Amino acid sequence: MNATVWQSDALAKKWLAGVRSAIPLQAERLSVTVRLLAMNGRPVQRFLDLGCGDGIVGAAVLTRWPDAQGVFLDFSPAMLDAARAKLDAQHLFVQDDYGDPAWVERITSHAPFDAIVSGFSIHHQEDERKRAIYAEIFSLLTPGGIFINIEHVASATPWGSTLFGEDFVDALFAYHRASGSQRTRQELADEFYNRPDMAANRLAPVELQLGWLREIGFTDVDCYSKHFELCVFGGRKK
Repeated sequence: MNATVWQSDALAKKWLAGVRSAIPLQAERLSVTVRLLAMNGRPVQRFLDLGCGDGIVGAAVLTRWPDAQGVFLDFSPAMLDAARAKLDAQHLFVQDDYGDPAWVERITSHAPFDAIVSGFSIHHQEDERKRAIYAEIFSLLTPGGIFINIEHVASATPWGSTLFGEDFVDALFAYHRASGSQRTRQELADEFYNRPDMAANRLAPVELQLGWLREIGFTDVDCYSKHFELCVFGGRKK
């Protein structure tokens, strides 16, 4: 199984309805992302939301720069439909698979971008392809542009992975209880640890990915926020 599992309408809708809103500290990660873009010192006029899902990261960008034009790219029709429903028609919605290196040629007419953001998407690619995607992102940024990745990364040890899993299940349980669901924590844990998309994850340590960004030529590379396996990291193109 690979990332194509996310092209399933049923999985996309289940994620959006019952998981995405339960992700621990997601609002804080979005706030950090917008702060980083603002601290880059230049307005965001055009940006790319890569693997956009329902456009949650790009929508956060638009809270600060409402007149910006976003390009929202995903290979899931259901995700793009959700993004279109949330966002204005001024934006461009592109169905494409950035796992295919040829995606860069297809998106180049819309580049360069002042900012490229991504949320919980690139980790579905094998490490070699991840690194190549980061280089492709670098090529699409305008000089002075910035790349911010909200991402699921590998824990340093099995214990760390256990901490992440239990924290996530607690968050799911709290979210479902607040929504009026009577599902037990054990039911949610069983579903979480046996979810169909788990085999599509190709997690890599954040330290390794920061090294790739520096080798490609990004500056000010850092992990700006980390909560167990959930990170905000990236860098700038001088």
